[in-house]
Amino acid sequence: MKIFRSISEPIRTGLSWDERWGTLELSVLSSWERGRERRLESPELAASALSGHLIPLPWKGGVEKVIKGSKVGVFNYLAMWQGLRGDELSIDLDEDLTLTCSGTGVAVLFTNDFSKYSQSVA
Repeated sequence: MKIFRSISEPIRTGLSWDERWGTLELSVLSSWERGRERRLESPELAASALSGHLIPLPWKGGVEKVIKGSKVGVFNYLAMWQGLRGDELSIDLDEDLTLTCSGTGVAVLFTNDFSKYSQSVA
């Protein structure tokens, strides 16, 4: 399932927990919206994300230092990172996606397949 939302859409407000986090799709959307909010709160963090750094965020997927091998991250990280960058939300939940951190050179595989977490280094 592909999730897309235009950056011109307003951030949703006044929602219940279930309306924000009740499904994977809703949680990804909520993570993206939180990234958009953090963009306003922390322009330095947004600039780092814009430069391609996979910065540490509350979700698994950020890279703090150079490691051997690769990492595995969750789509909520990718969504928050897209929002932080000011990008439209565009994630296909059925397809793995690999991004490489511009700061460390570490590749991160974003996936819903939790069996892949045991294969990652860190």
